[in-house]
Amino acid sequence: MKHIKIGLIGLGTVGAGVAKILFEKKELISSRLGACLDLVCAVDLDESKKQALSPGETVFSKDPDKVLEDPDIDIIVEMIGGTGVAGDFILRAIESGKHVVTANKALLADRGRMILARAAEKGVDVGFEASAGGCMPIVKTIRESMVGNEIEGIAGILNGTCNYILSRMWRDRIGFDEALKDAMEKGFAEADPSLDISGEDSAHKLAILTQLAHGVDVKPGDIYVEGIEKIEPIDIAFAEEFGFRIKLMAISKRRGDAIEARVHPAMIPVTNLLARVEDNLNAVTLSGDATGDILLYGYGAGMMPTASVVAGDIADIARNMLSGASGRTPFFSCETKDSQNAFIMPIKDIRTHHYIRISALDRPGVLSRVAGALGDHHISIRTVHQKGRRSNGAVPVVMLTHKAKESDMKAALSGMKDMAVVDGDPVLIRIEENA
Repeated sequence: MKHIKIGLIGLGTVGAGVAKILFEKKELISSRLGACLDLVCAVDLDESKKQALSPGETVFSKDPDKVLEDPDIDIIVEMIGGTGVAGDFILRAIESGKHVVTANKALLADRGRMILARAAEKGVDVGFEASAGGCMPIVKTIRESMVGNEIEGIAGILNGTCNYILSRMWRDRIGFDEALKDAMEKGFAEADPSLDISGEDSAHKLAILTQLAHGVDVKPGDIYVEGIEKIEPIDIAFAEEFGFRIKLMAISKRRGDAIEARVHPAMIPVTNLLARVEDNLNAVTLSGDATGDILLYGYGAGMMPTASVVAGDIADIARNMLSGASGRTPFFSCETKDSQNAFIMPIKDIRTHHYIRISALDRPGVLSRVAGALGDHHISIRTVHQKGRRSNGAVPVVMLTHKAKESDMKAALSGMKDMAVVDGDPVLIRIEENA
């Protein structure tokens, strides 16, 4: 039986999970693959991470060159993350003719096209299934299963931390800060959760998926991003009253020659399967012209779910090696040389339904003035709701609108903010009824 040698860089949470699978499932994988995957070196600068390896294993090293410069290693697994040294290691591996597996979404979103183009030139494979959806096989689905489709849209929940926080706020009627604290205590949020709650993590993943789906060059900076920090329990309650749930949505749609790509909180109907995705789970709907909607659902992060997908990438590359078919599947939805730059629609040109909440003084004529501000910008009101009086004399007034252009909505809200009868900033949440 052929032996394929693996070098692992990074023994953090996911890296430790990869080592665990390669050691404990070695016989199972060999029986399915027809080859033996041998983890011959595992590198981490922190010697305490050695305990992640099976007792008696002697493959640990603190020196990355033990992996990068070993001519006998066939596949390098990068599990350190970040856009700095990890990128250097991956490029060194590619230049030396080694195949690579990574879950590094930030690096691939920022420098992926260059890295993958170089890999194609060198005739090596790069597996990155775990970079965009944890254990969901979304990369394989787009690149292989949907090859006969024009992919019309992607809509999904791509961050488990945000989904857990919003689930707790809905289920227990608690505020954002309390839900975030709970997420951190349970290990669903990092010590610094800013990348997650700001929406940036979802934007990295959406950039990768948009490139895969449409063969266009999209960077995270091209994507409109809005986090969940400003969502309040009152908005969660109103959403439920109207038959919606609030989720942090990552949305990519083709609009003729343009691409719509955005990440922000949105209200989606409770009848939509995405609305029922709870806690730290993720889900994505892919819409193809031949398939219709396909829903993928699973853990978007975590030690073993992510490690399982990394092991799957290693096995795919091993199969390509066994058949002499490296580079069999284009990295994107088309050959790299045929990919194109995309016009990303600015958020001001997007048209959606909207939820607006203002705190208005309880006086005659206030509603007519607010409605007038919307009408002045060609925005039609679908429904208006007013709740009980507050102690300061202001009441929450909520309006749902018909579809309106984002730039018109922002102009109308700016006018409302300047009204003496409106207390504080208006709250805006987009409604995605067909997500």
